[in-house]
Amino acid sequence: MRKDVRILLVGEPKVGKTSLIMSLVSEEFPDEVPLRAEEITIPADVTPERVPTHIVDYSEAEQSDEQLYQEISKANVICIVYSVNNKKSIEKVTSHWIPLINDRTDKDSRVPLILVGNKSDLVEHSSMETILPIMNQYQDIETCVECSAKNLKNISELFYYAQKAVLHPTGPLYCPEEKELKPSCIKALTRIFKVSDLDNDGVLNDTELNFFQRTCFNTPLAPQALEDVKNVVRRNMTDGVKDNGLTLKGFLFLHTLFIQRGRHETTWTVLRRFGYDDDLELTQEYLFPLLKIPGDCTTELNHNAYLFLQSVFDKHDKDRDCALSPDEVKDLFKVFPYMPWGPDVNNTVCTNDQGWITYQGYLSQWTLTTYLDVQRSVEYLGYLGYSIIYEQESQAAAITVTRNKRIDLQKKQTQRSVFRCNVLGARGSGKSGFLQAFLGRNLQRQRRIREDHKSLYAISTTYVYGQEKYLLLHEVMPDFDFLSEADLACDVVCLVYDINSPRSFEYCAKVYKQYFIDSKTPCVVIAAKSDLHEVRQHYSLSPHEFCRKHKLHPPQPFTCNMTETPNKDIYTRLTTMAMYPHARLRCMCACNRCTYCLCQNLLKLELLRNIKAQLRRVVFNRHMAQADLKNSTFWLRASVGATVFAVLGFAMYRALLKQR
Repeated sequence: MRKDVRILLVGEPKVGKTSLIMSLVSEEFPDEVPLRAEEITIPADVTPERVPTHIVDYSEAEQSDEQLYQEISKANVICIVYSVNNKKSIEKVTSHWIPLINDRTDKDSRVPLILVGNKSDLVEHSSMETILPIMNQYQDIETCVECSAKNLKNISELFYYAQKAVLHPTGPLYCPEEKELKPSCIKALTRIFKVSDLDNDGVLNDTELNFFQRTCFNTPLAPQALEDVKNVVRRNMTDGVKDNGLTLKGFLFLHTLFIQRGRHETTWTVLRRFGYDDDLELTQEYLFPLLKIPGDCTTELNHNAYLFLQSVFDKHDKDRDCALSPDEVKDLFKVFPYMPWGPDVNNTVCTNDQGWITYQGYLSQWTLTTYLDVQRSVEYLGYLGYSIIYEQESQAAAITVTRNKRIDLQKKQTQRSVFRCNVLGARGSGKSGFLQAFLGRNLQRQRRIREDHKSLYAISTTYVYGQEKYLLLHEVMPDFDFLSEADLACDVVCLVYDINSPRSFEYCAKVYKQYFIDSKTPCVVIAAKSDLHEVRQHYSLSPHEFCRKHKLHPPQPFTCNMTETPNKDIYTRLTTMAMYPHARLRCMCACNRCTYCLCQNLLKLELLRNIKAQLRRVVFNRHMAQADLKNSTFWLRASVGATVFAVLGFAMYRALLKQR
């Protein structure tokens, strides 16, 4: 809603423009009327809409045409005043004033007009028969008011209608010739209906209607009032009410009825609550609320945001197969002005055998968008009505800004849930295969992906010590001479080379020495296509020697050329390294020395401690039970038993470690 309203009064001389203004201010007819009244500002607290209102007079005797044009350009609404007892002043409305105003305003942003018939106290008849054809001819005319400055008839109403024409204009909502809502209004109200239809069954039940009423007007409807509303719809149309709920057609009919009865402020209240401006476009303030993100911090969705997105998924997953079919995805995004997800999304997240986005894939895509482009994620949440459904001030309440990464390094722990892994390697080294394998796709499935549907990202969940984390893989295009900050900014780096290509590893070695040798970012070398014959790399050091020299763990063999789903252990390891970047891993085996192995074997070590504790209790209990046996045979047996238990416990510990 506008922060203020500027009303301009124009018309022929002696029609009573100045008298109208002075009668409003003094609440009595002035004895002496100046040629022109000074600009008057009515404070917000005394206006019905609580908006400051500026009233501007025009005098042909005191002002030039240029000054008139300037006032027309600044006005929010123009009152064309005529005298009901002066036919010439009525003729000038169409022959002079309306053409003049239209010439000085843009077609796309016409100023609303109000026709004001003053001096109604001097005649006994009404001028409406003459004025109505003019109103039908010009769409910009909001209404017509007959008044009298002398006896104060309809003076307050005149300026109220003028204010209302600015704050709650009819033009964007309704076409009087067709007697129906305009397409842009229907589009906005349809989105509002779909957002309010929480179970997506096509009708607003009593619970949803009450929530809508409370959201827009801060008060629920009584049960009888709800029934009265539905009865009005039933009497006027057959398909406006279904299963005792309000259909979209019934919802649109109610707003048409409001406007026809002069209550278009009701419709505007609804539209503005759902983020629309005077042009029926969602405002920038609604779609893009202020969100401050310090450097070296990332953005994630919080718990409430995930709950909301889960409810949106459930709302559109009609067949309850935990996946969104193309039609269900289309239905979900009907509240958007455009389709936000392209075909590449299906190759960015997990899908089912039919290629449909699963529930996990759906949440992963939202997580990816929030991490890479939080403003777009906030915009999308705005279209879905997050702040309205969850009664938040804005969509910014759905975002968590993580703390600075340097603090995580200092404290050697992190509260983040999303970790980024940049995948680098020469062309044809197997980077894309590495990304797609993370989504559970073997080489056979990957070959079915169209070239124009491929994605440089892959995101899914992994579990580290029982905690669910998101790992975001980003394939960096092989351009050694230029790697941007975005290519280098990540939590862990994968250097991929093809063991069957003799020059593949050279790129990895050069990239590591150029960009990561002095970095605190952990790096892993991936020996891709390990199902093929390994050839000697044309580099001064072999991959194993290179890793040993730079204190990296040995190259990790990887292949997705298999009939079953590719193994995901390597991705869990990458997430672990991203979570603990302060600990540079030196191996990927069960050596019980590197940080990764110590963390992975934590449960096994706990099991060993439990075995030893049980052993001590057994020995102690046996000793207490047979304390009276002093002979050497008992002590010999006890010693042998203790030794056997110790050996068995140690053997179990070694066996558990060897399983890795």
